[in-house]
Amino acid sequence: MTDSQAINQDIPRPEDQILDRSAGRSMGRFAAVLYGLASYLTFLVTILYAVGFVAGLAVPKAIDTGAAAPMTEALIVNLLLMAVFAIQHSVMARRQFKQWWTQFVPKSVERSTYVLLSSLALILLFWQWRPISIVLWQIDDPQIAMAVIGLSFAGWLTVLSSTFLINHFELFGLRQVTDDFAGHAMPAPRFRTPFFYKFVRHPLYLGFIIAFWAAPTMSVGHLLFAAVTTAYIFVGIMLEERDLVAVFGDEYRRYKDRVSMLVPWRKSA
Repeated sequence: MTDSQAINQDIPRPEDQILDRSAGRSMGRFAAVLYGLASYLTFLVTILYAVGFVAGLAVPKAIDTGAAAPMTEALIVNLLLMAVFAIQHSVMARRQFKQWWTQFVPKSVERSTYVLLSSLALILLFWQWRPISIVLWQIDDPQIAMAVIGLSFAGWLTVLSSTFLINHFELFGLRQVTDDFAGHAMPAPRFRTPFFYKFVRHPLYLGFIIAFWAAPTMSVGHLLFAAVTTAYIFVGIMLEERDLVAVFGDEYRRYKDRVSMLVPWRKSA
């Protein structure tokens, strides 16, 4: 073998460089799928814990359990915890933030990152929540109490079913990472109003409100949680609908004119 042949063997061929880049992209996409799956599983555990946290069932620490704290401390800490979630959840959902954020993270994992950070904000809230167990009302009749608990679970079921109506796996980031792994481009957003969405514009938020307020025992802490989250829902609706109008234009404006926000009745023409 001559010196020139040895040198030529050390020089990477263009086809080898292409294969290396392709292998690197495939590994990156596979890592994104694993990341998206981990984010989704974290969300599932978190939302299941949230059901028990609000209802006071089957979790080690619920909304009215845990170490007591002075009223002022409990109010400040709980409001700060809800503010952390609200700020993260709203800011990262805005189109302007997404355009800036995806300069640093791949678009395929943008939604998964949002879901993961939202879950972590909720986990922080569950962990650090200070109970305020002063009872404001309590339903003593066991049958009525069970009916109210059933209504709360119906709210959670409305939340879950609403996510599947609009595309559950896209909402929580799995579709983005799997489409990217398969080399498929994400389809353009399409405006649809399936089932619940023909009666209210935000059935998912309606489900949350029902789940939070339908409580056979209402403590001060539970009332604080329900009131603040409901107020945040209305702020979130305002921000979300502004984005929806920007994307869908007159089509969404006509939908707003025709269908009520949360109470299921049709507006008059």
